[in-house]
Amino acid sequence: MSNVKPARDRTPGRRRTETISVPFGDLDELLGYKLRRAQRAVFQDFAASMERHDITPGHLGLLLQVLRNPDISQTALAGRLGIERATLGPIIDRFEQRGLIRRRQAENDRRSYALCVSAQGKRFLQTLWDDLEIHERRIAADLSAAERASLLSLLDRIALTDQPQGSD
Repeated sequence: MSNVKPARDRTPGRRRTETISVPFGDLDELLGYKLRRAQRAVFQDFAASMERHDITPGHLGLLLQVLRNPDISQTALAGRLGIERATLGPIIDRFEQRGLIRRRQAENDRRSYALCVSAQGKRFLQTLWDDLEIHERRIAADLSAAERASLLSLLDRIALTDQPQGSD
């Protein structure tokens, strides 16, 4: 495929056409393009499924990380999620205001905070879990159990390629 770009001729008032060859390839063969399309479909379904819970996929992942890692520091959580600490702070503030997370000074480092999911946060997760499972079944409806497991494994391999060696 090529793009046609008009270019000025050196003669005043005259234009010539210059052809620039740009290989675009077949979009259906580009992994990043397919992943983005799949992500968009999954996020749209997630938004519809979770609308009444007022939570995004990223925020749910953050909340689940805190649930699975009680007393995790904000710094460790930011590293685990691959986001800046400055970005994490306001999210934690909103979760704390909603009563979903408790933040307290870490016992081993008075300069950092330990995070845990509150009792209200655990109830919140329980209320959305059925909707989350329905969403998961819907997006994987055309996959066998083996295909779903394989896809999860393959996505892990892609997602972990940018992780430093030895990190979890």
